[in-house]
Amino acid sequence: MENHFDKRLDPRLLVDDARSVISLGLNYFTDKIQVDASSPKISKYAYGDDYHFVIKDKLKQLLQIINEKIGEVNGRAFVDSAPVLDKAWAKKAGLGWIGKNANLLNKKAGSFFFLAELIVDIELENDIEPTTDHCGTCTNCIDACPTEAIVAPYVVDGSRCISYLTIELKNEIPAEFKGKMDNWMFGCDVCQDVCPWNKFSVLHNEPAFKPRPYLLDLKKDDWEDITEDVFQKVFKNSAVKRTKFSGLKRSIDFLKPLK
Repeated sequence: MENHFDKRLDPRLLVDDARSVISLGLNYFTDKIQVDASSPKISKYAYGDDYHFVIKDKLKQLLQIINEKIGEVNGRAFVDSAPVLDKAWAKKAGLGWIGKNANLLNKKAGSFFFLAELIVDIELENDIEPTTDHCGTCTNCIDACPTEAIVAPYVVDGSRCISYLTIELKNEIPAEFKGKMDNWMFGCDVCQDVCPWNKFSVLHNEPAFKPRPYLLDLKKDDWEDITEDVFQKVFKNSAVKRTKFSGLKRSIDFLKPLK
């Protein structure tokens, strides 16, 4: 987050003559679950194809439609892959409020949705007021976090977050988290699963987000014995590729109890 902080604050440093940010969300909620309850767990958002590519294609289509409707508009699509303050822009655009788990929450859709932006060089009138906070006195996410990563309301210690430990961390997972990972091998949905607002989540209708073949059917032993060949087949065009085979295997091995 420290890198390119000036660009995070000023989109004009990312897109020449930028005048407006169009903030969007795409639902990925599913009620599908892994068949073997004892299997290492994977976050819902990674069941299907890599959302970066799915959403970027949609944003390019949107920009094309804008050009067809109103004339030449220059812009650039961003999907969690550049110095853009996704949640801050989404909040200003009225898509929701930032909850105590630091996720963007929406009263009608919960939080199981991706955020993305289209930064364009035309002036657009903003007629939407930012959403007010509706977390109230609820502390479900704070109480349920397996690694106590939510150190205070609205404050997450990223270095303790299971999503960070299983995806972004390049080194070995610190021993202090042994037995505290709640069996997650890639990402974590705990703070979203316990959020009362996610009772309003609706099933997505995006074909690309359907669980890839065999993924949910793999049993605990299958995961523990996974080979790089199987990894490449199961996670082709998947967001799980980010952690690589070595990273996933590291997380799976870390979940095994000490003998």
